[in-house]
Amino acid sequence: MSGISILAFVMISILSYGYYVVASAESARDEWNFESVNLNVDLSRVLKKVNERFLSVAIDASLVAEEKFMYLLTSPKLRTLAKALTPAFLRFGGTRQDFMTFNPTFLHSNENHKNSVHNVISIHFNSSYFDLPPLLEKRLKQEWTLQEIILDKEDLQRKYRSVKFTECAVDLLYSFTNCSGLDLIFGLNELLRTSGNSWDSSNARTLLQYCESKQYSMSWELGNEPNSYEKKAGIRVDGYQLGQDFVQLRKILQESKLYHNTGLYGPDISQPRDHRRDLLEGFLESGAEAIDACTWHHYYVNGRDTSLEDFLDPEVLNTLALKTHEVMELTSPGKKVWLGETSSAYGGGAKGLSDTFVAGFMWLDKLGLGAKLGLDVLIRQVLFGSGTYHLVDENLDPLPDYWLSVLYKRLVGPEVLSIEAFSILGKTKRVRVYLHCTNKKSTSYKSGAVTLFALNLSKGPARISVPVTISNSTGEAFVLQSEQPGEEGLYSKSVKLNGEVLKMVDERTLPSLQGTPLPAGEHLRLPGYSFAFYVLSEAQALACR
Repeated sequence: MSGISILAFVMISILSYGYYVVASAESARDEWNFESVNLNVDLSRVLKKVNERFLSVAIDASLVAEEKFMYLLTSPKLRTLAKALTPAFLRFGGTRQDFMTFNPTFLHSNENHKNSVHNVISIHFNSSYFDLPPLLEKRLKQEWTLQEIILDKEDLQRKYRSVKFTECAVDLLYSFTNCSGLDLIFGLNELLRTSGNSWDSSNARTLLQYCESKQYSMSWELGNEPNSYEKKAGIRVDGYQLGQDFVQLRKILQESKLYHNTGLYGPDISQPRDHRRDLLEGFLESGAEAIDACTWHHYYVNGRDTSLEDFLDPEVLNTLALKTHEVMELTSPGKKVWLGETSSAYGGGAKGLSDTFVAGFMWLDKLGLGAKLGLDVLIRQVLFGSGTYHLVDENLDPLPDYWLSVLYKRLVGPEVLSIEAFSILGKTKRVRVYLHCTNKKSTSYKSGAVTLFALNLSKGPARISVPVTISNSTGEAFVLQSEQPGEEGLYSKSVKLNGEVLKMVDERTLPSLQGTPLPAGEHLRLPGYSFAFYVLSEAQALACR
């Protein structure tokens, strides 16, 4: 080896060693540069108790804009995914519910279905309980992608077609909820008006009669976001009249043998501000006694004007509390309050964000904070359908928020416990924690077990010190992280549970979703940009026995 070669070799070795030392130092610094979080908990009493169907889901009424797409609800894969979210309500509604009318086939028996897919399926099946054949499912999914473009255009222009649906759509919808174990809430059209501007109930009566003849057990809503009727349809309905419309519907339901005690929910108003608050006040003045729960809608941001930073901003997450307090101030004590429609961003969601890993921070925090505030039910927009805030994508593959929702269902019970998190600098903002009794119905954990769930909005890890009262409890950890590390991973549509990427085993089987053992006395380590559930099985919480 020449003198020059030897010198080059020595220089490369020194540089390589120097890089190794720097990289090791940075790795060690990241490991030790964590946020230290201490907890205050009260395990002696239940702070709030929510509905066992607290986490519920929606299918947007846009699915029936062309009735053939309702056959996607016969997909075994979609039914498998829905079943894992029970118990839950399934709300069928949204903007287009106020543009759709029931048009039973006996009123147009001479008409022929024009769509070839509809014809083929109808020939094969006279019952909605059959599974959708794979080839037809593939074709419908391809056509749904094109349909979404049309629906998006309508939303942007605020021009909505009138839609007619038949018994077939109702049968398919009810079959889906019945086979999946979901409880159906059907949204009726409030924009059918008389000359005196009261609700025209004739079409709803026809639908109710059909559903009763089939013994379809379900609950009902009337109208969607009545505060925007003028913009969408040029019709103004004030709050007092809206309440009277609900009273009329309640009387119709009470005349029915099947539906006389059924649930009725409304008014599904947008977040209260300005005239929306006046509308809600007027509605509650005349219609409060007609409803079983007061429903309103909440989204954090505008899907067409938001950023990754918004999804990780604790101040944005805190806006839920402000709006919830406003609604609860207007409702009478004892009246249940629901988020009748909710997700991250309105306007169909934020592209590249609402269907990715980062959306989980908004969703899990809403589940934790919403329960703590006393909201009884949260209906997630949507399980499947138009927009980018779905839990299941257009190919019927589960997205990160779906897996988060399934874990929540399995591990978190309805009893909310008191917990606060503190760091050296005071109350922590970037690490958010919630505490519930562990779900007694779907797990085999001991009586008195608690589930702590937490989210870390920072890039760096956090170390959570468990209080002495429960530090001797063993348990399990379920840590969810993006498939990719760092900020890039926040845009991922895949999620890892304890290091393993989650995906279905086959069309009818979910993975086992196992936790990792949590030794007693250990600090809980929460990686950066992650969320986790920690089940403390031997906490012996008095409130959870």
